[in-house]
Amino acid sequence: MLKQILGKLPRRSIKSESFEQNDPNNGGIQRTTSLNSSSSPRPNAPKRTSSAVFPSSVIAGIEPLLPFKDAPASEKMSLFISKLSLCCMVFDFSNPSKNTAEKDLKRLTLIELLDFIASGPPRFSEPAILSLCKMCSVNLFRVFPPNYRSSRGNNAGENEDDEPSFDPGWPHLQIVYDILLKFVTSSSVEAKVAKKYINHSFILRMLDLFESEDPRERECLKAIMHRIYGKFMVHRPFIRKSISNIFYRFVFESERHNGIAELLEIFGSVITGFALPLKEEHKIFLWRALIPLHKPKCLGVYFQQLSYCVTQFIEKDPKLASTVIRGLLKYWPITNSQKEVMFLGEVEEILESINMAEFQRVMVPLFWRIGCCINSSHFQVAERALLLWNNDQIFNLIGQNRQVILPIIFPALEANVQNHWNQSVLNLTLNVRNVFTEMDNMLFLACHAHFLEEQEKQSSATDKRKEAWDRLENAASLRPISVNTTAVLVMMPQQS
Repeated sequence: MLKQILGKLPRRSIKSESFEQNDPNNGGIQRTTSLNSSSSPRPNAPKRTSSAVFPSSVIAGIEPLLPFKDAPASEKMSLFISKLSLCCMVFDFSNPSKNTAEKDLKRLTLIELLDFIASGPPRFSEPAILSLCKMCSVNLFRVFPPNYRSSRGNNAGENEDDEPSFDPGWPHLQIVYDILLKFVTSSSVEAKVAKKYINHSFILRMLDLFESEDPRERECLKAIMHRIYGKFMVHRPFIRKSISNIFYRFVFESERHNGIAELLEIFGSVITGFALPLKEEHKIFLWRALIPLHKPKCLGVYFQQLSYCVTQFIEKDPKLASTVIRGLLKYWPITNSQKEVMFLGEVEEILESINMAEFQRVMVPLFWRIGCCINSSHFQVAERALLLWNNDQIFNLIGQNRQVILPIIFPALEANVQNHWNQSVLNLTLNVRNVFTEMDNMLFLACHAHFLEEQEKQSSATDKRKEAWDRLENAASLRPISVNTTAVLVMMPQQS
């Protein structure tokens, strides 16, 4: 079918002039007619299918179906623009049997454009850059239907095993993304010229595409946005601000977005390039955007990328470790055991690189929370908290500050020994007790004596409360119950 269509398409001379006219027999679609003086239109000439489906570019005036290898070097950029114009036709891919020949023709043209950009052509002209940005905009920028945003309800992204949705038009979209990526990374593109067309509006619409449920599309977007950030320095503050706004809307409004993980991956590489000392705006981003990202229920979908970004900040500036731990304690998921395990893992990663001064600033509230986790009835939370003692760096920090830490967590350890239902948790608790005994037996005995004293006080207070309630109940039982009760209706005077 495709060969039959292509066989009917006459090749135009590159040097021929052209003009656009409306053909009433073709539904008013523009068609290109040759004005070569050496030839005149033949009455039995075959129908120009290509012009009917893909109007040729007015700028170039060159037959877009002409291969690049058949065009002279001076005309290749004009041919490039014509082919871009040809690819601005968008098809409905929900019906695979519709416009199959035209879809194949467009796909072949897209592959040609990709090969041309990859071949390292001379400097791209400004009209070529404009045409390419227009072609990408027409094919890529679109509004996703409501089911893309709400198909998984309020728990969007919570279940990592959900089947992703794949765009039926991906065979074309993928090539367009490849073209844009090759174009952005090409040395033939001058950033000073391209920034006028890859502008703030273009970038915002690219970021909107991260809402796509197709993971393949989000991966392509991630690579392209990373390259745009690297090539166009003038746009870097705007990109950071725009991504921050996406995070704010996600955390504080919707808690629905499909591309948080990919956006965090972009920021992970951006953070590594921050200059020292860190600017105040970067620290504000950590406190206002990254740390609140621990709050949503669907944290598991992007936790790995978020944890990487946080640790990159701490590597850049170790003084931020205490700030991050305070933020984690603020958003600690008391009623979500899966998130608690994640938080404990991130705390361990932070404590591996924290310095002593920062550790001492947060050790009291931190180990109070760890003590609560040790007492958790969910065995995975309790296990994860007790396994912190297996980390050599954390063990050293605890050992040097045992006078403060052991009194905080000793009640949790004793409560586990007496009451916890899980044998694995019980064994780990006994191991930690033995560690403290070997580390400082005198301190351990003092904590044990204080614990018994506190238990005695609590038992005494409990007995006193029970006695007080018993006295109240006895007094109430001796008081006669009033049988005749009169309801009194009080009328309030009307206010004038």
